[in-house]
Amino acid sequence: MGTLRKVALFTNEYPPNVYGGAGVHVEYLSRALAKIVPVEVRCFGNQQITEPTLSVRGYAPWEEAKQGTDPRFSGAIDAFARSLLMAKDNLTADIVHCHTWYTDMGGLLASKLWGVPYVLTIHSLEPLRPWKVEQLGNAYHLSAWMERTAIEQADAVIAVSQETRADILRLFNIAPERVQVIYNGIDLDEYRRVDATDALVRYGVDPSRPYVLFVGRITRQKGIIHLVNAIPAIDPALQVVLCAGAPDTPEIGREMEERVAAVSAGRPGVIWIREMVARPSVIQLYSHATVFCCPSVYEPFGIINLEAMACETAVVASAVGGIKEVVLPEETGLLVDPVLAEGSFNPSDPAAFSAELARAINRVARDRALRTRMGQAGRRRVEQQFSWDAIAHKTADLYRSLVGVGGAST
Repeated sequence: MGTLRKVALFTNEYPPNVYGGAGVHVEYLSRALAKIVPVEVRCFGNQQITEPTLSVRGYAPWEEAKQGTDPRFSGAIDAFARSLLMAKDNLTADIVHCHTWYTDMGGLLASKLWGVPYVLTIHSLEPLRPWKVEQLGNAYHLSAWMERTAIEQADAVIAVSQETRADILRLFNIAPERVQVIYNGIDLDEYRRVDATDALVRYGVDPSRPYVLFVGRITRQKGIIHLVNAIPAIDPALQVVLCAGAPDTPEIGREMEERVAAVSAGRPGVIWIREMVARPSVIQLYSHATVFCCPSVYEPFGIINLEAMACETAVVASAVGGIKEVVLPEETGLLVDPVLAEGSFNPSDPAAFSAELARAINRVARDRALRTRMGQAGRRRVEQQFSWDAIAHKTADLYRSLVGVGGAST
């Protein structure tokens, strides 16, 4: 194995600009890696951090990306431009590690310019998110091309679950030995059950009443509409807390507005928290939830389930992707099969999926002994399998196996 002196991470999201699981992953991985080797983070934003073993530099948007073009194209064009900026700047790291299609091309370009290997972590795959055409228009084909080009030339690809690895090998021309599985992790000290309830009161949640919780973005992928459609069948004794903001498109935003209004009519206790909630408040919400629901129709890993389990909360989740490797059915929660239509990532029978979500939520909520047992088992599972320190060491070992071997594969 080669000597590892410094690592560069390229990412769209980094605190304070974190809106999804990939950003959470990079935040905690960078901290854990910095205990092993100096880390330099290049990210989208205006961050400037210099610490003994962790430095962070933000790259501002390329304003011309919005000028004289279809507005939907600007995100992919801006990502390409910022990836080029990240790659061309002087690089003293032994390896580059990229996260999401936004910066994957940055790794490939840096590898060519500086003669170092590059690694990609796959948090999701563009071919499995066709609904993004609604968001990006034809720029979806640009994002998919950037992702494919970078994946197929990478020195190593990290899949966050076995199912994601299978998807990569099925969809891309890459040798199986170049695709490794390293799971996402959880900060076990930060994510743990707390007694405080002031955040619940602040957001209008009654701490004395049970509730089902959703945490995530308003996207087709996260399946929130299917949970909203389940609300009429959810036990009215349960509050429904939707911690959900940042709709991907105006269309899904309007659909969410209409459906929440419709299911809330005559049913008290539907609480929609639309803002980005600070992590201590989210931990309070997890800690006091009767059941956490993750209704995703596509989820390479599903880090939110780890967060809920770490806070000793039983989980009801879709039996898709990496969720099946995180949530153990009948042990840490219940899994609901959305029965996805062939060639689609929407349920073939959305009404049946919503009904099954409601049934599973009601079963857990009505059985105190069951949910207590599941919550305790969930905490044990994350302690045993998903610590960030262990994941950082596995990642560093992968880096060392590549350093000194050569640049990007062809």
